[in-house]
Amino acid sequence: MNENKYSKGIFYLLSFIAFIVALAVLKVTASFFLPLTISILFSFIFYPFVKKLSQIKIPWILAVVIMLGLTLFLFSIIANILISSCKSIVSAYPRYEARFTTVYSMIAETFNLPFDEDSSLFANLWGSLGVRTFVQNSAISLSNFLLSGAKVIFLISLLILFFMMEMREMKTKIKTAFPEEKLNRKIMYITVKTISDVTRFISIKFYISLATGIIVALVCLSVGLDFPIIWGFLAFVLNFIPNFGSAISFVLTTTFSVIQFYPEAYKIVIVGLSILAVNFTLGSILEPKWEGNDLGISPFLILVSLTLWGFVWGFAGMILSVPILVIIKIVCENIEPLKPVAALIGSSKKK
Repeated sequence: MNENKYSKGIFYLLSFIAFIVALAVLKVTASFFLPLTISILFSFIFYPFVKKLSQIKIPWILAVVIMLGLTLFLFSIIANILISSCKSIVSAYPRYEARFTTVYSMIAETFNLPFDEDSSLFANLWGSLGVRTFVQNSAISLSNFLLSGAKVIFLISLLILFFMMEMREMKTKIKTAFPEEKLNRKIMYITVKTISDVTRFISIKFYISLATGIIVALVCLSVGLDFPIIWGFLAFVLNFIPNFGSAISFVLTTTFSVIQFYPEAYKIVIVGLSILAVNFTLGSILEPKWEGNDLGISPFLILVSLTLWGFVWGFAGMILSVPILVIIKIVCENIEPLKPVAALIGSSKKK
């Protein structure tokens, strides 16, 4: 009995050390593993649709290409809309410079920062707060991102294509690799359950985020807040980050409404309260009820996963944190020594 407990202790200790080492490797090799992870998750999303297309006599490879093409087309439309909105922001900047300058003068006075009333806001910022270094570093990062963006998209598309081709032969390969019937059934169950739960989670999150983005954009449009598409898109994207994303969206949108509408307080209140109501109704009531009962993930572990994967892979890691946690939970549920880990990850709510 004591030997069994000792063996389990050694197993958990080695598992923890292996996990820490794996995280370090993933952080160092993010340029490879991040596109790979994204491609696998997209493959999980595509799989049910590709399977349905194949059932109506469309060749598997053609179905995969159709899904990839539709996705890239949708992304290109979103990118064009955002580029147009950004151009509008640049062209509208002179209208807001006076307001921004007033806000900066108050900040400069509070924190004893240098401020020249005869200079523009940009000139004041350029000479203080390390803005010059920030702008230069941002410009370099942006140019590197634009140069590598097409390469990354091509790599992800290629990985999805080949991984989807492998998924077509998944059952056959598992049977060949694990001929024992009991082990074969367990691996098939883990694979199918992982695909099903991750697909359901991402679908739920997508629809909730899309509804949040559309409503925020419509509220901003109705009160006359400039750039409603930008605020709606921010609400949509940031809603994928549990807990913090909606708060960041609220702060950014409300702050801009203050800059645009002050001293018209009622419009600021409408924007702020509307976004709070949307986030509370969709994010705090509907989504947990719809998503939590299915996935059974502890809210505390969601926050831990968000922080951990944000540290490892940055913003993309924060968006991928919950799908990764779902996969870990499903795998642990079906490996006997790791069932306690699955219990810790799970929510205490009764299904």
